[in-house]
Amino acid sequence: MSFVIQGLDPAPFRRLYGASDEALAAEQVIRMTADSKPGFPCRVTLEDAEPGETLLLLNYEHLPDATPYRSRHAIFVREGAETPARFNDEAPVSLTSRLLSVRAFDHDHLMTNADVIDGKTLVPLIERFFSDPSVAYLHVHNAKRGCFAARVDRG
Repeated sequence: MSFVIQGLDPAPFRRLYGASDEALAAEQVIRMTADSKPGFPCRVTLEDAEPGETLLLLNYEHLPDATPYRSRHAIFVREGAETPARFNDEAPVSLTSRLLSVRAFDHDHLMTNADVIDGKTLVPLIERFFSDPSVAYLHVHNAKRGCFAARVDRG
C-alpha cells in the first residue's frame, strides 16, 4: 500500500521568520532554542532540530474542516525552514522514535479509527488503516503532548 508523509508548506510561517519577539508575542508565537535532540520536531522538515537551532512554537489548525473533529494545537517550525520533507512509503525518524496517536479520517473528515502505538510500528499501522477503503487520510500526533506531527495520504 503506497502512502506519503509530507511536511507542512512553509508559506504560512515565512512572515514570522526573523520577526521581533514583540511581533511574535502579538501573534501568540514563541521563539525557542532547541536544547536537546530529540525534543523539538519541525513540522516542515519532519526532523528534530539540532541543539542551538531556533524554532517557532505556534498554534496551527491541522484539521480546519467544519466537522466535530476540527482541531488545532501547538507545533514547532524551524525558523527559516523552506523545503517540506516528503517521505514515500516510509516514515521519518521524528515519528518512528516517539509514542504516537494515529487517527484515520474519511472523506467527510470524520474519524473512523485510531490507535496509540510505538512509532516503530507506524508503517504497518498506516498499511492496516489504509486497507479500509473509507479511510482518506491519517493524522499522526505525538501521544505524550498531543501535538500534531504529520498527515499521511494515500500514495
